[in-house]
Amino acid sequence: EQWDSPAAGDRLVFESPEDAEEYLAAAACLMGEAGPRVEAALQVAMARLEEEFRQLLIRGTASLAAEDLHASLLRRLSLTVPTFHSASSVDLDCPSFASHADEGDESSAAGRWSSASDGEISPYLISPDTVSTLKDIADVMLRAGYGPELCQVYSEVRRDTLMECLAVLGVDKMSLEEVQRVEWGVLDGKMKKWIQALRVVVQGLLAEERRICGQILAADADAEEECFTEAAKGCVLQLLNFGDAIAIGKRSSEKLFRILGMYEALAELLPELEALFSGDARDFIKEEAEGILVRLGDAVRGTVAEFANAIRGETSRRSLPGGEIHPLTRYVMNYVRLLADYSRWLNHLLDGCETELENGGDNADMTPLGHCLLILITHLLDKIEDKAKLYDDEALQNIFLMNNLWYVVQKIKDSELKSLLGDNWIRKRRGQIRRYSTGYLRSSWTRVLACLRDDGLPQTTGSSSALKAALKERFKSFNLAYEELYRTQTAWKVVDPQLREELKISISEKVLPAYRSFVGRFRGQLEGGRNFAKYIKYNPEDVENQVSDFFEGKKLNA
Repeated sequence: EQWDSPAAGDRLVFESPEDAEEYLAAAACLMGEAGPRVEAALQVAMARLEEEFRQLLIRGTASLAAEDLHASLLRRLSLTVPTFHSASSVDLDCPSFASHADEGDESSAAGRWSSASDGEISPYLISPDTVSTLKDIADVMLRAGYGPELCQVYSEVRRDTLMECLAVLGVDKMSLEEVQRVEWGVLDGKMKKWIQALRVVVQGLLAEERRICGQILAADADAEEECFTEAAKGCVLQLLNFGDAIAIGKRSSEKLFRILGMYEALAELLPELEALFSGDARDFIKEEAEGILVRLGDAVRGTVAEFANAIRGETSRRSLPGGEIHPLTRYVMNYVRLLADYSRWLNHLLDGCETELENGGDNADMTPLGHCLLILITHLLDKIEDKAKLYDDEALQNIFLMNNLWYVVQKIKDSELKSLLGDNWIRKRRGQIRRYSTGYLRSSWTRVLACLRDDGLPQTTGSSSALKAALKERFKSFNLAYEELYRTQTAWKVVDPQLREELKISISEKVLPAYRSFVGRFRGQLEGGRNFAKYIKYNPEDVENQVSDFFEGKKLNA
């Protein structure tokens, strides 16, 4: 009676182990007796235990109400979250596409829960002593038939605590309409936090909640199941509801990698999530999560299709100076490389929904993802061919096409894309790069080389003055044509150093022997005459040296 009188105040019986042991023993004795007074006393005792149970649960989690809850939670559980190498590590900048660059991105890869000591997971909210005390109270209340009251208290307190943790992890309760209205920058951050929070909740919070619940309510398996389910389902449903809102939301290319990250996290964690529950609750959560996975998968497929349409619909008409790599090429190839990182899931999601391409079947055994990426790259190359026509100069068209196809091949060769598209595809495109190189040489240097042929020159047996006049005209034409090429093509840029050197060597092999031979044979005809230097302005060595200046992207003098 001393504990149930007003004088007891707010002090808990269980602040003193001796008092706690005495009170529980007294309550246990009441259960063995009968009569109205005993029943009334037992009700008072159970009410006291119920309140003490509530207060112990609340006080045990009070420290987590501090501002540093998140840091405290991660520190206590030693959660390690690997870095997710998303678009932050590549260039995804194209004026015709939404930017997708994520700074300090966090993982869609699984976190691991560990202990700093012996590998055992220590209670993240409640000390072992408190758990032991709560179990003692629960044992008595369950034996006395007060299981429903006990479960209600446990579920209310633990549900609130788990929801508080969810808020600290950055997962707010949002309606579908609110999710739809949020601007992309904010939504991107929320999706990123959701991926991490899902792992923290399933592998950390709920796994630990299940363990603690099992300890406290060990005397009654049904009560344990009910308490855990009622405590945990709120935060699980809030997580799933956000995933569903994303899945059925408006599609855009920049969302794809976040959606894939969400799909990956949920698909990988679903078995662990299911295993935490049983019976109807397990069936319900499994059905909800599987439905969301289906809708996230639909969103992935729809977004990939929209990305393909966006490539085909890209309409910028600005030609790049010097024929360099187009931003569209950089954007699409970096996007495609990121897609390849999700090959496991995309092969599953894209299976059976490939679009047939004319002349696209380089590899009959290509995976669904490989075929999809081939479609995207083919759309890109078609678009690059269209953009080459923005250049009036056929030679610059070839430089532009060569640069862009080289970039595509390099991105494929140096990544997982190589295994998806195959060596044969790369071989064919390298052959195309050589054809662009040949096309450049033909369109640029044919007119120059025509000046160095004997065709059309007067016979040396005829009038010397006629030959000299013809030679002056030939050297004058060569100088004009060569100087124009030098002026323009030193400003052009061949991006790859090896490709650039190969092209310079090809020019030298074509032009230098012809020029050296022409000068050697006809120099004597003009030597000693007036304005000799006006016509033979360049020694062969001068031309050889100047060829090294081509394709370096040098700025023209104003």
